[in-house]
Amino acid sequence: MADRTTSSTTISAGRADVLAVIADFPAYPEWAGQVKSAEVLSTGPDGRPQQVRFALDAGPISDTYTLGYAWQDDDGVSWQVVEPGKMVSDLRGSYRLADAGSGTEVTYELTVDLSVPMIGMIRRKAEKVIVDTALKGLKKRVEGR
Repeated sequence: MADRTTSSTTISAGRADVLAVIADFPAYPEWAGQVKSAEVLSTGPDGRPQQVRFALDAGPISDTYTLGYAWQDDDGVSWQVVEPGKMVSDLRGSYRLADAGSGTEVTYELTVDLSVPMIGMIRRKAEKVIVDTALKGLKKRVEGR
């Protein structure tokens, strides 16, 4: 398993508002730069998405794959590949939410394993771009509602 890339930001909104944006997968192309499409394939008993098919274009990492989601009430969500793509053999990550004054601290953790050879430095840079872009986009999306 590759090294994890982790970053955090504080969003001026409550956990429920942050999770509502995270769970709105079809809107990801509007704010998560590398996501070209996100289709909810199934939902759990709580109504939240359980499996989502993504089309991703993050420079050297471009692929379509399906992720399975595990929601931790209002504390966050984690995911992992349930149907790998041609390039992405494994992808695991999470958003962890914690109260931060009148807002929410969001920590995004991501690990990507590829089925094609790629220099570790390039893969880590792509992971960092994905994480940083997602956090900035999430913050802008939630605070702009």
